Amino acid sequence: MGDRDGRPAAEGAPSLRGATGDRVRVKPPVPRSRRPRGLHPGAWWLWALSLGVAASRTGNPLLLGLLVAVTGYVVAVCRSRTQGARSYTAFARLAVAVLLVRLAFTVFLGSPVPGSHTIVTLPEIPLPHWAQGIRLGGRVSAEALVFALYDGLRIATLLICVGAANALADPARLLKSLPGALYELGVAVVVALTFAPNLIADVRRLRAARGLRGRPDSGVRGLLQVGLPVLEGALERSVALAAAMDARGFGRGADVPDRVRRTTAALTLGGLLGVCAGTYALLTADGGGYGLLLLPAGAAAALAGLRLGGRRSLRTRYRPDPWDVRAWLVSGSGAAVAGLLALAAARDPDALHPGVIPLVAPTLPLWPAAAVLLGLLPALVVPKEPS
Repeated sequence: MGDRDGRPAAEGAPSLRGATGDRVRVKPPVPRSRRPRGLHPGAWWLWALSLGVAASRTGNPLLLGLLVAVTGYVVAVCRSRTQGARSYTAFARLAVAVLLVRLAFTVFLGSPVPGSHTIVTLPEIPLPHWAQGIRLGGRVSAEALVFALYDGLRIATLLICVGAANALADPARLLKSLPGALYELGVAVVVALTFAPNLIADVRRLRAARGLRGRPDSGVRGLLQVGLPVLEGALERSVALAAAMDARGFGRGADVPDRVRRTTAALTLGGLLGVCAGTYALLTADGGGYGLLLLPAGAAAALAGLRLGGRRSLRTRYRPDPWDVRAWLVSGSGAAVAGLLALAAARDPDALHPGVIPLVAPTLPLWPAAAVLLGLLPALVVPKEPS
């Protein structure tokens, strides 16, 4: 069949008749195998964990707020419409709850930080002599609250960084990228990582169903009535997962010679000990020389042990995720943020850890703030994944 001008239509390309009578060619859908692959999930985890390391190096609330803004923007631009992508909001709420609990502990249980600016004085409950050092109630100072705020913000930022990794990295693809020797451990980690997204999806589904039926979905009563179906669904998923893993032969390995098994154990154990010793040497004042030698040597031995240990895995990989230039850029941007903030904490600790005695307003250091903005690089180099 030809078009209106007598030209034959492209083979395999369907056409529709428009409002003017002309035939409009419809572009066939792109096969799934030809769609652009998303970023390697390991790169997202390295980026997020590096931002978490950067958050642990500072107590400045302005820098911590900038880190939260960077993770939120990258998640909003790069995440897909999968079920796990919604976990960022849940982690953000958990971070707010942790911050409020930290402030409540300071108010009701006191703080070792002395202060001269009293906000409120609560009735103090006397405790026995064996509970010395602990008080309930009493004077609440502004210095103690500000110190608790800085400390709680650091923990909240760490949680938000982990939530960003959960929202951006697909756990199933992350499991495919693990070495064969870590496959069983990776399955346990992936199941643990998918627990929170599945729980959130179940709660939302049940609350929507109860709302359509006109039943209460909030408050203590609604929470109790939603909790039982959520637990039942989790139990059913666990049983289905166990049956699927058993049907696919999970945990069954190939027979390898004893010498290869002993060599694998020696390399892995020796490599991990070398990594621990090298890291400890780098953290000390006098061990930087041999620490630089132990750390890469231990890492190389551990990787060789994992490579040999993968021989006992019988599984194959279909379309493995490549570690391309974008993965290097994303992981490198996170590592740059962590390294520059660690350098700033060593050179100017007062700027990254504002004091509370005397109580002063925190200032935003310019070049550490510019270093944090390097974490926005994934929003420029990684397109949004197709849903």
